[in-house]
Amino acid sequence: MKKHLIWKLLLNFIPIIGVTILVVWLAIDHLAATYFMSLMEHYSIEPHDSHRMFIEAVHRYLLWATVAAIILALALSYLLTKRVLRPLSQMTRISQELAAGRFSNRVEVVSEDEVGQLGDAFNKMADSLEQLEGLRKSMVTDVAHELRTPLTNLRGYLEGLSDAVIAPDTETFHMLEKETLQLVHLVDDLQQLTKAESAQAFLHRQTLPVAALIEQLLPLFKLRFQSKRISVTVQIDPPELSLSGDLDKLLQTLRNLLENALRYTPEAGQVVISGTQKDNMIEIAIANTGHGISSSDLPFIFERFFRADRSRSREHGGAGIGLSIVKQLVEAHGGHVGAESQNGLTKVWLKLPV
Repeated sequence: MKKHLIWKLLLNFIPIIGVTILVVWLAIDHLAATYFMSLMEHYSIEPHDSHRMFIEAVHRYLLWATVAAIILALALSYLLTKRVLRPLSQMTRISQELAAGRFSNRVEVVSEDEVGQLGDAFNKMADSLEQLEGLRKSMVTDVAHELRTPLTNLRGYLEGLSDAVIAPDTETFHMLEKETLQLVHLVDDLQQLTKAESAQAFLHRQTLPVAALIEQLLPLFKLRFQSKRISVTVQIDPPELSLSGDLDKLLQTLRNLLENALRYTPEAGQVVISGTQKDNMIEIAIANTGHGISSSDLPFIFERFFRADRSRSREHGGAGIGLSIVKQLVEAHGGHVGAESQNGLTKVWLKLPV
């Protein structure tokens, strides 16, 4: 019985009822009985026998009333307390299901009090766990896919070389190198993500002009933009706009955003890089034309290994880690990231403190 909260709550009512009955009992013995004696003496009635009968009758009925009050109080308290504790019972059951990997059930919230607020918080936690579990499964699938293809190709080429089916020429070794580099890039991306998650403890802040950051990166992408005939426009307002941050980590952040824009901008498309100040935050945005991102995918593009267009992942390259690194590095600077996509224009922005 001590293991159930409802019984503990019900047992708390018994001392309260007992104290109430004790007060009534003493009040009758000292006040009502004294008043009864005064009445008997006032009307010249022998008070002793009447007083004894009065006290005995009051005590007898008070005992019966006590028993009835306890039974009624416990019954009503049991029903009301059970209703109040219903969400807690549901949470216990659903938490066991969550531990077993079933994330579909939610707590039924029927009030707005503290228990109802706990139920809302529990449901939000369950939603987050369900999303994380989905992302975990997707991550395992994506990592397996990213590893399987180059490893399968490597195995096929090596078996062909071993069986003398494939000639050990320059082209064959070039294909082997290409597949090996793809594996190396995946490992490098994972290492960068790990470093980005702990970046806050290793920031070397300095004042950095936004225009200088962009000018430092654009030459690295110039030939690749030109090969796809993509026009690049830079709009920094005001031109002397500056922010405080770690040079290497911000360059890595912007490099990842430019890489992403280059990858998904079609031939003869457009890329616009803008920088503005809004209140005490600097916003740097990179917008590109293209197919866009669906509204259902947009909230997840900064999650690791998430790709909106999985069927074209091999064509575009990458393992879906670049934007996750961007998010971690920006949050390490005390900022936040976001994205919007509509009418064939996708815009990814980051906001950093001045």
